[in-house]
Amino acid sequence: MIAHLKGRLDATGLDHAVIDVGGVGYLVGASSRTLASIGPVGEAVTLHTEMLVAEDFIRLVGFSSAAERDWFRLLTGVQGVGARVALAILSALEPTDLARAIASQDKAMVARSNGVGPKLAERIVRELKDKIGGVELGQAGVSIAPVGAGADAVSALLNLGFRPAEASGAVAAAEEELGPGATLDALVRLALRKAAK
Repeated sequence: MIAHLKGRLDATGLDHAVIDVGGVGYLVGASSRTLASIGPVGEAVTLHTEMLVAEDFIRLVGFSSAAERDWFRLLTGVQGVGARVALAILSALEPTDLARAIASQDKAMVARSNGVGPKLAERIVRELKDKIGGVELGQAGVSIAPVGAGADAVSALLNLGFRPAEASGAVAAAEEELGPGATLDALVRLALRKAAK
């Protein structure tokens, strides 16, 4: 599993980038939002990645942020949403806008994305409503938490099979107890204990 790529941006296309890591060029599919944010060709770049493996292909998809990658994972968990449709949604909506649309069950906002009809948009907002535990509604709108080591800890718990709401809640409780300087290792250990209670 390739978690991230750190190298030099070699080229970009309509739906992909080529990242040169130590002389090896990795072709990485990406949303237009990620492609717009990674900078000019020749510059250093880091992308969070998701590796898709099927019988007839292995493909890397890259994201400018861990939040975008996490949303990709949530979206592709919905029946009828493949990698192409998930990237189209992430091209049309920032993670905070997507969170707001799902929290408010705004099917029309999700349906603005290429390849997403009204029925699929309805399925997406319905199925993800209960899975966005890492999203907080507040006066300033919607913000996705946590970030940094917290986001990596949530990702670790998700990979262990915890539901997003459980993982986010356990990590938030661990962060509160350990404070802002907590290491990833400490966060994951304490979050696992809290999730087990």
